[in-house]
Amino acid sequence: MAWMEETAARRADPTVLWPDVRTVIMLGLNYGPEDDPRTLLEARDRGNISVYARNRDYHDIIKGKLKQVAGRLASRTGAEVKVFVDTAPVMEKPLGEASGLGWQGKHTNLVSREFGSWLFLGSIFTALELPVDAPERDHCGKCRACLDACPTNAFPSPYRIDARRCISYLTIENAGPIPREFRVAMGNRIYGCDDCLAACPWNKFAKAASEMKLKARPEYEGPRLSELVALDDAAFRAFFSGSPVKRIGRDRFVRNVLIAIGNSGDAALLGAVRTLLDDPAPVVRGAAVWAFSRLASAEFEASRPGAMAAEADEAVREEWRGA
Repeated sequence: MAWMEETAARRADPTVLWPDVRTVIMLGLNYGPEDDPRTLLEARDRGNISVYARNRDYHDIIKGKLKQVAGRLASRTGAEVKVFVDTAPVMEKPLGEASGLGWQGKHTNLVSREFGSWLFLGSIFTALELPVDAPERDHCGKCRACLDACPTNAFPSPYRIDARRCISYLTIENAGPIPREFRVAMGNRIYGCDDCLAACPWNKFAKAASEMKLKARPEYEGPRLSELVALDDAAFRAFFSGSPVKRIGRDRFVRNVLIAIGNSGDAALLGAVRTLLDDPAPVVRGAAVWAFSRLASAEFEASRPGAMAAEADEAVREEWRGA
């Protein structure tokens, strides 16, 4: 534990990344949605994509803006600059709090009195000495709306998150099967989760994103599961071109879609599920087995012996065995 604490402290120290840094300038960009994204959770025939991923990749957008600001700073002062947007181990949230942008809420994300929980963060490191702003104080009080909103109970206590239970981690970073205990709670969330952010009462002061490249594209707002599950690799890359969704790859994405299909109760999707029982990717086959068991339990039971005999991957066999 001491090693972990020391590592976190070193990551929070900007000089670890660049010894010449004298000032860190923190910037936030609002990406607030026009409507509560949780309304899509009721549309079980559609997939719910996290608000931040419904248009262009924010890394590209923010990095371009940071470079413009940093370039002007460097040209006027002659000071060296570096910019970061999730491209290095920069502790953006503690630095954002220290700079006065907002405070880390009980959901561990930065909260702004002006923009609520919908903020992208970026930083400019500079060798220039600048005046330091006062840090923001915590305004969460006794509120626990974000904690209570989490569908998988990923917060063991306020200000702490267990990433292994977080739907954003499970659908994006986790490369293997979705743990069985979280599948029903996922609902139709196929990329990320916004529940704790959307539940924050400070969002009542938030405004919808003004950056057009961050406004949701219609095709990413509740796309039909029937269309998403049929995507091969080429179609997946084309559909999500320029989107952060693209980085998880077709197999992981279709895995998520199959979990949503298993939760949909829509027997009309059985044909697509049956097709994917023979998909080359084990992670897709395994999710298809689970969806199959949910939509057609009798047919699943009848198919189980032959399927287990033919399946070489142990994780997929486990799905047949325990679904």
